[in-house]
Amino acid sequence: MVASDCAPLLVVSQPDRPAGRGRRLVAPPVAVAARRNGLALIQPETVRDSAFLATLEELAPEVAVVVAFGQIFRPELLALPPRGCVNLHASLLPRWRGAAPIQAAIAHGDSRTGVSTMHMTAGLDSGPVLLKAALAIGPDETAPELADRLAALGAGLMVRTLEALARGDWVAREQDVAGVTLAPRLTRADGEVDWSQPAPVLYRAWRAYQPWPGLTTSQDGRRLKLLAVVPHTPRDTPRAARRPAPPGTILGLDGEAVTVACGSGSALGLLRVQRPGRAATSAAAWAHGERRNPGDRFDRIHPRGEG
Repeated sequence: MVASDCAPLLVVSQPDRPAGRGRRLVAPPVAVAARRNGLALIQPETVRDSAFLATLEELAPEVAVVVAFGQIFRPELLALPPRGCVNLHASLLPRWRGAAPIQAAIAHGDSRTGVSTMHMTAGLDSGPVLLKAALAIGPDETAPELADRLAALGAGLMVRTLEALARGDWVAREQDVAGVTLAPRLTRADGEVDWSQPAPVLYRAWRAYQPWPGLTTSQDGRRLKLLAVVPHTPRDTPRAARRPAPPGTILGLDGEAVTVACGSGSALGLLRVQRPGRAATSAAAWAHGERRNPGDRFDRIHPRGEG
């Protein structure tokens, strides 16, 4: 936006937060970019604060651009700009409303996704849509990789949206309620492996949940993070591992990989793993170091919703 004719009068960012082992204050990337470009910047603890609202009233902006801000807007704030608060959302609305649309699209096997601009309302990502732009999801693309591509696509879409608003030739379309799906905020439980799922489903989960919460399993109650995995179908499962076994069973070693039985006769190859507090290692080195053998099983994780 800075490079276009739509440079903001004011940038509103989250406050600096403690980060890292030293817990020193780190500025959000938006705040860093604002300072680098010489833009006016404020970092309120909450946009619900009356002092923040008074600041915006004095500024009297024509429109407010909102991208992944993560706070609830009061009705007074939504109504303040004459042309509204325009949100950029990382999905093709009404699909994947909520906090984790990129992860949901990958985890559910969507072949494409995109970005949408919409006029914000009091509901969750429920406002009328202004413009959309779509792209294909790569078969091995992770959430951070897809997020980078969507950010570039979204920047251009927001500029086009603001230009349309300035010209007055925009059309807002209400979302089709029948097409609504939800992408709630991620939790650590989302990354827990249910070995009864087919390997392609687990591979999608691994791609979706990078870098957090990641994909984790456990053995004898000890957690193990799966840093790199590859799916196998019955046809391409290593020959030595092609034998029936309950899901979660180690089937064998194939080079640097450890092959684990999954649902529907498939298997997942573990390439790199990490124990909490220890260095990452190849899955084969982990198996040798802990004397894990074919027939050993990972702990069962109850499917979500089961007791």
